[in-house]
Amino acid sequence: MSLAESGIASAVALLARLPVRWMRPLSRVLLVLAWPFAGSRRRIALTNLRLCFPERSEAELRAIQREHLRAYLQAALEHGLLWRGSAQAIRDYVQLHDEQEWRRFREGPEETRRPVIWLCPHFIGLDAAAIRISVDTSGCSLYSRQSNAEFDRLLLAGRTRFGASKIIARTEGVKPIIRAMREGLPFYYLPDMDFGAKDSVFVPFFNVPAATITGVSRIARLTGAVVVPVIATQRADGTGYDVRFHPAWEDFPSGDDAADARRVNAFIESQITGDGGVRLAQYLWTHRRFKTRPPGMGRVY
Repeated sequence: MSLAESGIASAVALLARLPVRWMRPLSRVLLVLAWPFAGSRRRIALTNLRLCFPERSEAELRAIQREHLRAYLQAALEHGLLWRGSAQAIRDYVQLHDEQEWRRFREGPEETRRPVIWLCPHFIGLDAAAIRISVDTSGCSLYSRQSNAEFDRLLLAGRTRFGASKIIARTEGVKPIIRAMREGLPFYYLPDMDFGAKDSVFVPFFNVPAATITGVSRIARLTGAVVVPVIATQRADGTGYDVRFHPAWEDFPSGDDAADARRVNAFIESQITGDGGVRLAQYLWTHRRFKTRPPGMGRVY
């Protein structure tokens, strides 16, 4: 193990020993320290916010940008608990709500059972939600291999240490996911990253054309799965997360991949701005969501 890899493992072990009530105050300190070095991420977040909320003042957008980076740092610090903490400690920190919305398709009468897609957009609590779900229920998901081998190992171990969950590298394609779903594992799917024009359609995201993958409707069609959205919300008081399962979508897939992709984006928009905007700063604004542009439209980053 290299010095850098040993350092990552030691940092995770140290974070696991810190009281969870320290995470929010520590994130504020780290924000001050990291702010001068996070120029690229700050610019991406502010660009996204300007595109999505042109009606808001610059001061409002910069406040959202700053709170987003703080919340992101808190989520990063919490990986000590998520990757090393006990099952009960994770249950206490991340609480699930309305699980009946998906369990009825896996635990009800045989004639009503169907595969399940947990649709989880990129809010900063997505790892907390996935690991909390895995404490009690096995599932499957895709991930992007990390360039640092030790971090990749820690990530896989942290996400699969409970139950019989399967995490499959994105480079292996969708076939292993289809097999896992047919074996009974719900699929934890993150539908809102820009993976380029291939297998994507341009549909609005806050009125901005966004390359949006059509995988949700394609996989639902291939497997006969129901789509149950899952939203993780970081609590304002720093005491953890609330993860809510929403009702399964009716009439999905519709047979029109573009319409289905627009439905995915519209749902995410509603969760970003709904409930008084409690999650407005918790969406992953630091992702280059509009990196791929329609023909004739210039770059924004």
